[in-house]
Amino acid sequence: MSLFEKRLLRPEAAGLGAKLWRVSWLYVLLLCLLAGVGYLAQYSASGGSISPYAGPHVLRFGFALLLMLGVAMIDIRFIARMAWLGYAMGLVLLAAVLKFGNVGNGARRWLALGSFQWQPSEMMKIVLVLALAAWFRRASWERMGNPAFLVPPLLAVLLPVGLILKEPNLGTAVIVAAIGGVVFLGAGLRWWKVALLAGTLAVAAPIVYQHLHAYQKSRIMIFLHPSRDPLGAGYNIIQSKIALGSGGVWGKGFLQGTQGQLNFLPEKQTDFIFTILAEQFGLAGSYAVLGLLMLITFAGLVVALRCRHQFGRLVALGLTMNFFCYVFVNLAMVMGLIPVGGVPLPLVSHGGSAMLMVMIGCGILMSVHVHRDVEFDDAAEAA
Repeated sequence: MSLFEKRLLRPEAAGLGAKLWRVSWLYVLLLCLLAGVGYLAQYSASGGSISPYAGPHVLRFGFALLLMLGVAMIDIRFIARMAWLGYAMGLVLLAAVLKFGNVGNGARRWLALGSFQWQPSEMMKIVLVLALAAWFRRASWERMGNPAFLVPPLLAVLLPVGLILKEPNLGTAVIVAAIGGVVFLGAGLRWWKVALLAGTLAVAAPIVYQHLHAYQKSRIMIFLHPSRDPLGAGYNIIQSKIALGSGGVWGKGFLQGTQGQLNFLPEKQTDFIFTILAEQFGLAGSYAVLGLLMLITFAGLVVALRCRHQFGRLVALGLTMNFFCYVFVNLAMVMGLIPVGGVPLPLVSHGGSAMLMVMIGCGILMSVHVHRDVEFDDAAEAA
């Protein structure tokens, strides 16, 4: 066996070339294809021009792709050691948003870094996964049944959820809680505890509703009855449904969609970008995009299954759940299945901070894949 082949089997001793060889280039190709779909959608949203959306979309993805490959080269054990530090930084940034963040649409969610607007809640989705995976990576089945062992990671989930709710940003808070819950389940949380929590949330739902902000209650009511205010709060979802239905099976053709080209669609370059694709490429094109999104999600689960250490499995599971939440919430929102919220479609919607964080998450996922066979010094310790 050659030295290069030995290094492929021992990524902790491998050089840059050997690590690049271990990258799942099929996964990278799927991401590039999705970004290509995003370019077409942004080109259409720009009215058949590369500006102001399509050109920046390509540049951002090119930078994010290089960053993703760079992150993939970092030893996953180093990432594990930095997990709680990253989580602490995420909490500090969330607290900073409440004090210094920019206000938009009645919410304080963004920190300004020069001309760059950034949402720390997007970072928290990733660092929370890393922190929980670091906590649970040595957890045995017996320890997962000990309530005292579960208190610190539960607090680690509730703290950022509470800070995000104060922005207020109910949708992102729910997603962060869901991601944390999936990591808990992956670590071996008993199902009866999940059922108990679900029952408690169902009972508490009416109480929670009474404490929602007025605009959040309005979103729920408009979700249930959009025709009550067709030119106001219900306008977005009504126009979205018109665009989705008007595409038919094969669509109206590229740059031929009336809802998008005549600017009836609201936020067509961000939250409602999928409706442009559905109108122009129809049901067939929509299924193709959905298939691509599901392939990327499935590839993330494969990384989790192939990893030999618990930290990597939980990280891959949590980050794949994060990607899936982006997809599910955005598509369900534009189809009128859930209330409208500001969740982008990953690598398709216009925006820099969401794309950057999604690609960093993909880079960490690739680091799990590249270092799937490494051994942690204390991996075999009894919990």
